Amino acid sequence: MNRQEHKRVIISGGGTGGHVFPAISIANALRRIDRDIEILFVGARGKLEMEKVPAAGYRIVGLPVAGINRKKPLRNIPVFFRLLASLRKAAKILREFRPHAAVGVGGYASGPLLRKAVKMNIPILIQEQNSYPGVTNRLLAKKASVICVAYDGMEKYFPAGKIIKTGNPVRQSFDNLEDKREEALGFFGLSSELPVVLVLGGSLGAGTINRCLSENLETLKNSDCQWLWQTGSYYYEDIEKLVPEKGGRISVHSFIDRMDLAFAAATVIVSRAGAGTISELCLVGKPVILIPSPNVAEDHQTKNAMALGSRDAAIVVSDSEVSELLLKEVLRLVSDKEEREKLSRNIAMMAERDADVRIASELIKLMEG
Repeated sequence: MNRQEHKRVIISGGGTGGHVFPAISIANALRRIDRDIEILFVGARGKLEMEKVPAAGYRIVGLPVAGINRKKPLRNIPVFFRLLASLRKAAKILREFRPHAAVGVGGYASGPLLRKAVKMNIPILIQEQNSYPGVTNRLLAKKASVICVAYDGMEKYFPAGKIIKTGNPVRQSFDNLEDKREEALGFFGLSSELPVVLVLGGSLGAGTINRCLSENLETLKNSDCQWLWQTGSYYYEDIEKLVPEKGGRISVHSFIDRMDLAFAAATVIVSRAGAGTISELCLVGKPVILIPSPNVAEDHQTKNAMALGSRDAAIVVSDSEVSELLLKEVLRLVSDKEEREKLSRNIAMMAERDADVRIASELIKLMEG
């Protein structure tokens, strides 16, 4: 690479916050290392990245790619044609932008872009967030130059010589949360007198979790807790109608932008088990109840959750048991200080810090060849 030429990199993937926010974190870390680096995102049209990436100050191009419908195979006929169109567009993007490297963070758009990059001899870096990798990353692993992972034992799936354990990049720093607690309580209109249960269902929301809370509003109101509840955009309007009053014990939000303050306020956290979320929760170091989503490829959220549950770093409740067990487990944990402290200690020991900088540094090395 010519020393006078600015480095150029494409970051591809998205679909959910679990892919989008780590991708933005990597881009931010690249800019801190080299402010002149040119960064282009490639995402899936109509998905979260098309909003969040421009808001973070980066350019993004959307592909018409869509996910495979595993339950109704006949619906995959248009998916196949959209994949072909995405492959053609990915090749055009690569020819025009001429990146020195391409990064895949997972999600629909990652596959077409990385496949074409490999064919055009552009070095690729795969960022695998989960403890059990998806099919696309397993297939691309032989062609990747570097594979950044968050869990031990990934040699089962990837060539050992290409693996670097970096951890998963997260949205922001979660240091000194205790110092932010008073600000956090004021921000959300919560009292310092009662414990706070933070409920997270991901950027789109979690149907079973939302249904459980919606059907037990009296229990929530009569508990000695406050409930900070991120419903997700899909469910927000219906739930807001059920909880119209402001300033009560239940605070409902479609999406929480200030996650640092939400974590600072929380006594106990209820969450899905996406890889990026788990990485954040390890840094936060607070007691967590994980409910793996059953609606993800190859059930990887259950494998993520059990990586913590097996070390007494989280309580794991299956999605099918939410209506029966969730509230019992939350209230039991709120009242058991010793259990909370044990979970906090163990989850904090699993934290990987500065993952974004580690990945960005590997990428710079790759571009410099």
